[in-house]
Amino acid sequence: MLAVRNTAAGEAAAERIRATGAPGSVAVESLDLASLESVRSLAARFDGPLDLLVNNAGVMSPPRRRETADGFELQFGTNHLGHFALTGLLLPHLLRTPAPRVTTVSSIAHRRGDGAVCEGNPAQGYDPQTSYGRSKLANLLFASELQRRATASTAPLTSTAAHPGVSATNLVASPDGLGSIPVVGTLGQWGVRLLFPGPDRGAEAVLYAATVAEPGSYTGPTGLGETRGPVGEAGRSRWAQDEALAARLWERSEELTGVTYRF
Repeated sequence: MLAVRNTAAGEAAAERIRATGAPGSVAVESLDLASLESVRSLAARFDGPLDLLVNNAGVMSPPRRRETADGFELQFGTNHLGHFALTGLLLPHLLRTPAPRVTTVSSIAHRRGDGAVCEGNPAQGYDPQTSYGRSKLANLLFASELQRRATASTAPLTSTAAHPGVSATNLVASPDGLGSIPVVGTLGQWGVRLLFPGPDRGAEAVLYAATVAEPGSYTGPTGLGETRGPVGEAGRSRWAQDEALAARLWERSEELTGVTYRF
């Protein structure tokens, strides 16, 4: 299942998958992680067991602060709270399988995040890069805390995290982020394509994390400051290793989304 905001693009991707002749079926569902109503709607429509959930949506560094449909800062709301709510609401389906796995995509930019991650990127002092870094730090803290809580409850769930390094996708050119700056939207994507690997290489760390990586692990490229190269263990900032901060973020996320995890 491809759960996407742009269903036309999702259907095009689904057709490319079907054209490979791989076994199985591909479905496309509408999901806007910037809307808790949309998240709840998808979770309510989902039926059956769920073996693997890959949390891989994102918006990067809009120059001016924007908000989700629920009033959260756009990056914190989309990149973290949307995934937190979706995973929690789908947890009963995950626990119906013998070895469920959740993989959450973070970024080397998580190093820009800090102990203020629980504040949700308030309007006062908004900085695009710091706010993005906090949202990706939240991804990594969430993945680690999910593994700790699953282990404590003896649930069979495995939680992993990964980052793609720097990959030539349309993230830079997206009008929801840096692409809202005209020159970046026009030229940024071409510059990234010239300098960095394509999305197929960027996906390698995510695929590894989604299939064979150890519980609680963080995977990414290991060359050139983790921007590219062979897949291996990724580095974490000191904030990303702070278990007390992860627990506080979890509790705050439950308050903001109204979603409680029941293992």
